Amino acid sequence: MEGIALVVSEFNPEITSIMEKAAKSHAQVSGCKFCRVVHVTGVFEIPLVAKRLLKQKSISGLVVLGAVIRGKTWHDVIVASSAASKLLDLSLEFDKPVGMGIMGPRATWRDAKRRASEYSKRAVEAVLRQIFL
Repeated sequence: MEGIALVVSEFNPEITSIMEKAAKSHAQVSGCKFCRVVHVTGVFEIPLVAKRLLKQKSISGLVVLGAVIRGKTWHDVIVASSAASKLLDLSLEFDKPVGMGIMGPRATWRDAKRRASEYSKRAVEAVLRQIFL
C-alpha cells in the first residue's frame, strides 16, 4: 500500500474538526497514517481536490469528510448529492477507493454532532477494507 489521503471540508468546523480527529485516530489504531491531509472550503469543492489526489500514483485511496446541514432550502440536497455522485465516478474512473464520510443531506446539527465520529471511522474502514481486498 502506498498512501491514503484525507480531504476535509472546513465548512461547519464544529463538526468537521471532530470528524478529522476521529478519522486520524481510527487510521492510527488500524495501523495506517494519512500521507496527505488537505482542507477545502466546503463539500462542493471536495471532488476537484479528490480528482487531483487520485491521479497521483502514490495515492492508493482517499477518505473525504464533511457535514452538510439541513437549512430552509434544498441547497443541502444539491451539494451532498452532487459531491457523492462525482466522488463515486472518480473512484470508478481511477479504480481507487473513496471513503465517503460526508454527512447529509437533511442532517440536523444534533444528528451531525452525535454521528460525526462514527461517520469518520466508517469512511476510514471502507477504504482500508477495499485496499486490502
